[in-house]
Amino acid sequence: MFFPHPVIEQLDDTQVATWDKHFAGAAHERPRAIEEGIWRRTQEQTNADQSGWSEDEHGRRRVVHYRYRYDIDYTFPVPRLVLADLYLYHSVLAPAAEIEAYLKRIAAWLGQGRWRQKGDTTWSKGDLRLTITEHDEHPQDERADRDTPPGFRSVDVVILSDEFEVSRTVRQLPWNVLAGGMRIKETRGEPTIAEDLSELLEHMPFMVEIGCGSSIEAGVPPLHFLHEVYRVTERKDNSLTQSHRFTMRPEDDTLIEEMLTDPTAKASQLTAMFKVAFEAQPTQAHHILKELHDAGHLVGPVIQHNFDLLAARAGLPECFVRRYDQKVPPVPFDERAKAILVVGLHADRRAVQARARALGMKVFFVDPEGLVENGEFKEYPIEGARDGDVVVRAGAIEALARLKELVGKRDQQPVARKS
Repeated sequence: MFFPHPVIEQLDDTQVATWDKHFAGAAHERPRAIEEGIWRRTQEQTNADQSGWSEDEHGRRRVVHYRYRYDIDYTFPVPRLVLADLYLYHSVLAPAAEIEAYLKRIAAWLGQGRWRQKGDTTWSKGDLRLTITEHDEHPQDERADRDTPPGFRSVDVVILSDEFEVSRTVRQLPWNVLAGGMRIKETRGEPTIAEDLSELLEHMPFMVEIGCGSSIEAGVPPLHFLHEVYRVTERKDNSLTQSHRFTMRPEDDTLIEEMLTDPTAKASQLTAMFKVAFEAQPTQAHHILKELHDAGHLVGPVIQHNFDLLAARAGLPECFVRRYDQKVPPVPFDERAKAILVVGLHADRRAVQARARALGMKVFFVDPEGLVENGEFKEYPIEGARDGDVVVRAGAIEALARLKELVGKRDQQPVARKS
């Protein structure tokens, strides 16, 4: 595999302008030319059904961290969107026999993929560099004073594009996330189910928090698409409401096999989400939010969990909170806001809604709370809706088009004169 690796072979002038304005440079909280993801899965009694925990068999761990840098390449007659640099880190902790069998399979994959050995633990293929490190006790466990289960060993695999420098701070991120422990699922209260956002008119101006729902309407895959790409779970279908078992055993983990045997083909999967997100266009929902912002009904930045920048590309200011360097990233709440409208976000992992409630803001949700899978509607309730919140079970476009209509009717009503 060679770099830069093409993602979109030819960009038009509009796409280049979009890249230059929204993705390039370091003008954001984190440059959007960087795509990053972390998964840490451990066998825990609290999630035994998914992790495979049992009294006599537990202790496995799998950590995946990727960080990619995209850019525009002008070395060809037309500009191309390319993957400029790649960093993929994979760590697995398991019984020693499983690790030994896994290492033998890795050796076979290296041969199949025609990697060239450069040292005792290093290999190369094209512009990729690979390092394999075995541990009786992982340095990160020693650092965190975590015990290694008896009879367990670990192995780290790092795949890196040539000359891509990854700082120690970045390399430490997945272990900082691991140290934070398992996320505790929120306890749902009894929110009011409403037909539309009529009540929001009584709590204007408001702020907005956006999850993946509005991006899905723009054609961007849901985030669980990445679970398939990185083999985070045993998901082999498109179901979202079903709880899929975590990939915990090395023998079930095909990510490294795919990377070693055909990295060029796997790169197309690794970059698919970013490609589609870049090609997507703001929907009617984003444009309606822009109109409400211009009219003063929506204030402050859009609190954004997505890396597609669709709200920004519709002309809205954004605050990006899907970060790993801060468990609870700061949010510049606008002191004028009386409510927060949460659009298409299933779980509040960054405590945004909790902080909004603490400021006295009323919380509104727009979410279908379900989806059609295999021709059947299945419930998928919002995790953290509380007593006093309002839930409108609709998609973003439908609910916001209705809100625009309601605002328009209200604004057209004559103002009552004081006698």
